Amino acid sequence: MAQAAEAKHETAILAGGCFWCLQHPFDHLNGVISTVVGYTGGHTKDPTYEETSAGNTGHYEAIKIIYDPSKVSFKEILEVFWKNIDPFDAKGQFCDKGDQYRAAIFYLTKGQQEMALASKKDMATVLGRDLVTEVVPATTFYEGEDYHQKYYIKNPLRYKFYRYNCGRDKRLQEIYKK
Repeated sequence: MAQAAEAKHETAILAGGCFWCLQHPFDHLNGVISTVVGYTGGHTKDPTYEETSAGNTGHYEAIKIIYDPSKVSFKEILEVFWKNIDPFDAKGQFCDKGDQYRAAIFYLTKGQQEMALASKKDMATVLGRDLVTEVVPATTFYEGEDYHQKYYIKNPLRYKFYRYNCGRDKRLQEIYKK
């Protein structure tokens, strides 16, 4: 019975800078079953935070989202994703710079690839310029260390301080002011 229920769940993998900041909006999205932050897209097996943040692994900081497609669609997940990243910054996100902080959509199926590309095109039209956010095939996802999981709950003051000092919310308001 549990396997049948799990078979109805789907997975999305997204990167948008500091993985702490992507977990919060998806944890509060109806239809999301679970989220986990970690690393993907690189060449190092079992990377650590220290290795990844130093830029030595080729991995992105990312989030894996397990969701119920009868309650939330991949398209809706992408809408939340766009509103939480700077799709114009090829060098990272907000105050975090480096390949490990770039924004990307990692597709697991041909359908996800098509939806991601269409969503990117639509968002470029809405925002009036080309986006640098990558749409790439998913690779192995490595779960991040426990202290990074649900960071916004474990360290709410430090999380809010980081978001503010990094200029994340201010920049998001500038991009999505419409």
